[in-house]
Amino acid sequence: MKLATYSETADSARKTGIVAGDALISTGFPGTMIELISQWESWKDRLRELAASGAGRPLSSVRLHAPVERSGKIWAIGLNYADHIAESKMETPSRQIWFTKAQTSINGPYDPILITRDAPYVDYEVELVAVIGKRGKHIPAEKAQDHVFGYCVGNDVTERMWQHAGPQWSLGKSFDTHAPIGPWITTADETGDPHALAITCSVNGEQRQSSNTRNLVFNIWQQIEHLSAAMTLEAGDLIFTGTPGGVGAAMEPRQFLKAGDVVRCEIERLGAIEGTMAEEA
Repeated sequence: MKLATYSETADSARKTGIVAGDALISTGFPGTMIELISQWESWKDRLRELAASGAGRPLSSVRLHAPVERSGKIWAIGLNYADHIAESKMETPSRQIWFTKAQTSINGPYDPILITRDAPYVDYEVELVAVIGKRGKHIPAEKAQDHVFGYCVGNDVTERMWQHAGPQWSLGKSFDTHAPIGPWITTADETGDPHALAITCSVNGEQRQSSNTRNLVFNIWQQIEHLSAAMTLEAGDLIFTGTPGGVGAAMEPRQFLKAGDVVRCEIERLGAIEGTMAEEA
C-alpha cells in the first residue's frame, strides 16, 4: 500500500490517503501519519478494503506533503556507498557514522528547496528512507525488518561549507527544506527487498547519481541494530540510509545547486520526488 499526507488546497487541513494508481483515496483516519502508523494493526484491514474499492479522486487534484511531517527523530548515515566513499577521498569506515537532521528540514516531495543567504554551497544526495513502524530498543539485525513500516524517497540536501566547518555534520544537513521526502510511504510488504532497488538522481535532466541499494556498506538491518542500541526507535522515526557516488561536490569542477535547478530523486518501486531550487526570501 502507498500512503500519503495531502491537503485539498495549499492551506487546508492535512489528511492521510491511499495512493492507488492515479487516484487518491481518503483513509478517513482522524489523525496524522505517525498516529496512523502507531494504530496500523487496527486500521490496516479497513484500508486494504478501501484501496481495493478504487473509489477516489484524481491524485493530481490534491497537494502532496511530506508523508511524515514531524518525525520524532531523523537520523542519517554517512559514507555508506563505496563509490561515494571513493569520491570523498576517505576510507571505508569500520563503524557507522551518523548525524541528525532537524525536524524543520523536512520538506514536501515537490516543494521548493531553499538556498539560504550566505550559504550557497548546496548539494543533493538521493537516499532510501526507512520509516520505523514498531517501537523498539536493542533490536537485533535479524529482527530489524519487523520494525520497519515502509520506505520513501529522500534527498539529504547538504550545505557543504557548513557541513565541513567543524567535526559535526548536523548543522550543514539541517537547513530548512533540506530533507524532502515522499512522494508517499510504500509499506514494507509492497516494497519487497529494500536491498535490491535502483536509485538515481538527476539535475535539470542530467543524471548525476545511479546505483542500487544492494551496494550499501552497512545494510538497513545493521543500521537499525546500531541505532537502537543507543535509543528507543519509535513509530514515524526516519532513517536516511546513505547516498551513492555522483554528488556535485565531487565533480570537476564542483557543481553546486543554484536557483532554478530542478533536482529529481527516484527509487525503484517507491516513486520520485522533484524540487526546484530557490533563493531564500
